[in-house]
Amino acid sequence: MALCEHLAPIDADLHEQGLAETFRGQAWSNNCREWVYFDAVLDLDEIRARHQIAPCVQEHVNLDTHNGTERGLVCHVHHDGVMGRLPDSMAL
Repeated sequence: MALCEHLAPIDADLHEQGLAETFRGQAWSNNCREWVYFDAVLDLDEIRARHQIAPCVQEHVNLDTHNGTERGLVCHVHHDGVMGRLPDSMAL
C-alpha cells in the first residue's frame, strides 16, 4: 500500500530530510487507510510552503494522551495521514 497522491510527495520529502519513520499502516480504525508517523515535530507551515496542498488535505491534531498525541496532515478523500509529534507548546 502507498500513500495517496496528495500526501506521497510530502512523505517522500520528509524521508529525504532524514526524518525517522516510526509507524506505517492502518492506524486508529477502518476509516484510516495508511498513516505514516515520524519521530519529529512536523513544521506544517514549511510543508505548505514546499508543497501544493490539495483542499482535501487538512491539519489534524489529537491531544488525547490515552490514544497518543499527534499532529500532521490528513487526506479526507483517501483517509491517509502524515503525522508527527506535538510541538511542546501544544503538549499537555
